[in-house]
Amino acid sequence: MGKTIEEVRTFIEKIVFPMGYEVLATEYSKKYGELNLTVFIDGENAITLEDCERVHNAIDAPLDGLDPTDGAPYVLNVSSYGIDKPFKTERDFKRAAGKELEISLFNAVGGKKKFVGTLAAYDEKTLTIIPTGAASEAEAVSIERKNAARIGYHIRFD
Repeated sequence: MGKTIEEVRTFIEKIVFPMGYEVLATEYSKKYGELNLTVFIDGENAITLEDCERVHNAIDAPLDGLDPTDGAPYVLNVSSYGIDKPFKTERDFKRAAGKELEISLFNAVGGKKKFVGTLAAYDEKTLTIIPTGAASEAEAVSIERKNAARIGYHIRFD
């Protein structure tokens, strides 16, 4: 198959990070009968189509030199997860402090497997939210991060 996804990600990060972007994920997949290498990026501001194009242009030729697929043809895609992206990095949590999140759990806490609430605190092992509609901070819920199947912003369609 070529280089491992971790090797490719490390290679890309060295190019992309000085440009002001963060590589959230890289993945190989088969789409429409073609091998695709997709790079998901993030930055301080919302990622635009121009950002994706800039990163694509910066990594395209260097990736050809790396030959991530050992000569097999592939399609390079650069994208962002968008507003509904799952949290992957500490930076995601830092930016989300005080904002409303949606958390799906592997195992129920207090009889619930889904929480919506404001991120009050977090560390490497737990996060604490104040559920939406809670009467006070006394109703805060602590959740082990390893129990979280998915953490992301809560999107309202009011």
